[in-house]
Amino acid sequence: KRVDFFFDVVCPYAYIASQQIEALAQKNNAQVRWVPVLLGGIYKSLRSAQYPSSNWNASKQRQGLKDLVNEAARKQIPLNYPKNHPQKTVNAMRLLTMCPSEQLPKLAQRLYRAYWVESLPMSDSVLNTIAQEFNLAHDIFLQDDAKQNLFRNTEEAVKHGVFGVPSMIVDGELWWGQDRLHFVEQALGGSSSTEPPSIL
Repeated sequence: KRVDFFFDVVCPYAYIASQQIEALAQKNNAQVRWVPVLLGGIYKSLRSAQYPSSNWNASKQRQGLKDLVNEAARKQIPLNYPKNHPQKTVNAMRLLTMCPSEQLPKLAQRLYRAYWVESLPMSDSVLNTIAQEFNLAHDIFLQDDAKQNLFRNTEEAVKHGVFGVPSMIVDGELWWGQDRLHFVEQALGGSSSTEPPSIL
């Protein structure tokens, strides 16, 4: 079986899910199809607010951040919440669409680490440095193909009912959120009723 994993580097919950999805799939003899999308593009297509949490009151924002930090700690996933979040990740996501499929998971993890652990800016210079680590061409994320690839991925996500990230699809059924991964595991044939283990 296969799980389609729709993600954007900007989302901390997608980051948490990204640290678990491969181990979950391997445990159940499944494959992961990593699908980089533009979260802002999904929101735009659905006419949603670009930053939904910006409409939360201060108390809810504090609680949301506390829950996020606790979730990462519980899963032993390193998290250094960046002061400049949210950043625009359009070029980062375009970079991912230009990566060979066999390297895509590793590049995604590298970008997640840059954003959520190292607190690096998603600037063109940082992206080019990371691209060089993967033998990708300078400014490859500025090519027309990169723009079209990301647009198509985002369009595919919306077509399948994706309204946020992380979103996972197995056999046409959609789950949203890192806290639904145990349902994804069941859809892949797993019998565990508990949440899957995390990997670093």
